[in-house]
Amino acid sequence: MSDTTKKTAGAFDIRNFIGLLLGLYGIILTLMGLFGDKELDKTGGVNANLWTGLALLVVAAGFMAWAKARPTVVPDHVERPPDDETRPAPRNKPKPKH
Repeated sequence: MSDTTKKTAGAFDIRNFIGLLLGLYGIILTLMGLFGDKELDKTGGVNANLWTGLALLVVAAGFMAWAKARPTVVPDHVERPPDDETRPAPRNKPKPKH
């Protein structure tokens, strides 16, 4: 890999996860709006499932397009933070002296 190529988060970008979840809910609601009981008397004559599902699909597509258009760049090297004595986590092992 050359120095000019930057690594991106790719599939692990949080916007992809959000887009997938919103898209899944959008598909479910859209299908319920098309094939389920519409109960238009409860919503004032509006098919709420259908319109909410379509709106979620649009927002999901927006998140996916945003992640594709402006990917999150992962730095090549990240310095390890120093030990924090106040947190119960594994400590940095001291380097052996030769």
